[in-house]
Amino acid sequence: MDRRKSLKSILLGGVASGLAVHGCSPKPETAEEQALVTKKYAYGRTPKEQEHIEKLLAETFFNEHEMGTMEVLCNLILPSGDGLNGALDAEVPDFIEFMAKDIPEYQPTLRGGLMWLDHKCNTEFNTQFVSATEEQQKTILDQIAYPDVKIPEAERPLEIQFFSLMRNLTLTGYYTTKMGIEELGYKGNTPNVWDGVPEDVLQQHGISYDEDWLAKCVDQSKRGVLAEWDENGKLIS
Repeated sequence: MDRRKSLKSILLGGVASGLAVHGCSPKPETAEEQALVTKKYAYGRTPKEQEHIEKLLAETFFNEHEMGTMEVLCNLILPSGDGLNGALDAEVPDFIEFMAKDIPEYQPTLRGGLMWLDHKCNTEFNTQFVSATEEQQKTILDQIAYPDVKIPEAERPLEIQFFSLMRNLTLTGYYTTKMGIEELGYKGNTPNVWDGVPEDVLQQHGISYDEDWLAKCVDQSKRGVLAEWDENGKLIS
């Protein structure tokens, strides 16, 4: 199994379950941009939900350096390539920023973890994480990407909790977008074929289908035909 398939299995296996929330875009700078953002996230929202989303989009939590560090990290976790999109194509860092505002409990772990990356990188390579080479960055991440599963999540060091949360949010942020869903091949709810109640069940209850109803209601060649009723409630077709 290649790395991309492994990441998909992590998501589908439920590691990131429950994290899926509305995506977001960078904080709009003009009235026109604000109008586009508002329209983008208006579908399917109640007025109260829409008000909450607009409030969060108007706020800023991470500073420019922190966002830049997250961009590098998200790209390392889920890069594009081989005809596939990556985390940055789906604006995942902005999704994570939104999540940090929507779920404040994430903030200490995310901000603390970003600070740890810079501190560790400065200690080992005398540079910030964003300025390090990809090999150096991966050397740092290898130290926190493989937690001891015997240790409960809450008891692991902050930097390990941070990377686990970042990985989960990155996968959730990508695979809940249109491009991510298409990559998974998820089709959503699709109609199936119903052939009526099984014959053995009908016999068990001593009942059977009326042939006229069976022809009109179970005949799959007429699936697209709408039923019609007369004024007395009798099925016409």
